[in-house]
Amino acid sequence: MPPDRRRLPDRMASTSEIAKQFMRALSAHDLDAAVALWAPGGIDRLVGQRDLVGPDEIRGFWDELFGAFPDFTIEVLDTTTYHARFAVRWRSRGTFAGPRRYQGLEHNGARIEIEGCDVITTSDGLIVRNDAYIDSGAVARALGVLPAQGSSAEARLTRLANVGARLRRSAAGTEPEAIGAGVWVVRGAHMRNMNVYLIADDGGVTVFDAGISAMAPALRSACARFGGAKRVVLGHADADHRGAAGALGAPVYCHEAERAAAESPSSIRDYFRLELLAPWARPVYPSLLRSWDGGAVAIEGTVAEGDEIAGFRVVHLRGHAPGLIALFREEDRLALCSDAIYTLDPETGIWGGARIPHPAFDFDVEQARDSIRRLAALDPSVVWPGHARAVAGDAAAKLERAASARV
Repeated sequence: MPPDRRRLPDRMASTSEIAKQFMRALSAHDLDAAVALWAPGGIDRLVGQRDLVGPDEIRGFWDELFGAFPDFTIEVLDTTTYHARFAVRWRSRGTFAGPRRYQGLEHNGARIEIEGCDVITTSDGLIVRNDAYIDSGAVARALGVLPAQGSSAEARLTRLANVGARLRRSAAGTEPEAIGAGVWVVRGAHMRNMNVYLIADDGGVTVFDAGISAMAPALRSACARFGGAKRVVLGHADADHRGAAGALGAPVYCHEAERAAAESPSSIRDYFRLELLAPWARPVYPSLLRSWDGGAVAIEGTVAEGDEIAGFRVVHLRGHAPGLIALFREEDRLALCSDAIYTLDPETGIWGGARIPHPAFDFDVEQARDSIRRLAALDPSVVWPGHARAVAGDAAAKLERAASARV
């Protein structure tokens, strides 16, 4: 008996002829003819779902589908060809009658009717790639996995999804809060104690400090509202200030004295003296710092005293960290000072007035005092730190008292 030439691909056939042969073979449930048109190792990409490697995975996918939908048909709606690519828009119908399962689901008699589009690429008479665009949501609704559009069940599911979204946003960070002209704060997780600042900057924002890693989704969303993150400037490189920096898709800058720490994988600075914390906090903080950290950050460049950043001036405030910087804007005397001051107790999380950073985390306590006095000398109208609340209402006097207080 002569060989079945129908199942042998024609190496001289055009892309459109090969694609049409493939669609006809599938509509006829002729898997031998369908997979014979594929080059070994060809990729059938179900966009948004998975990639199938030909011929075996492609055969397996369609074998499962035909076993679940025995009356499955494909109707070609329209086509277009460009060089070695053939696009076909199709409509499929079928009954989930079994006996096979489909993607783990038991057959239930559901009737499906969906439309999609395949973009088929050929080379040397064989299919080397197919990008299949399928409305997976429509399939899920047809099979009863998702509720029907416009149904009360869909409305309930939407409400549940919205509750989940609000909870996730709340855990990652607050909505951006305006604190000055073109300046917003996003308060992070952990009792809203983490502050990250967005500064309007020529169609986007400069991000000052980067909080903890869990804040990355909230920060990406906030930046997107204002045109995207153009750059990230670290107030210093502690784990709870660089945490989300690497996830924002923007170049990162810091003071030269912080560069090594920013690019280090360590979450704990070499000058930390955690033994100065309360006994209960000593074993807790190493784990906290590691959980907050997003890891080493590639530094694009450095900033220094007097540099201008999005309308703010860089002020080097060595003490808490060797390269800690603040940003100060002359026109409204707004200061963003990272951890030059604290307005909370890091051992209890209780918010309070301005105070010197806890000595357990300070590079040099006396230099930290001098830096707070230097910040006070700028006569700021309001000072926003890296954590908790701002200092306002005769801020300079409050800073002076903080610099002189015992620790």
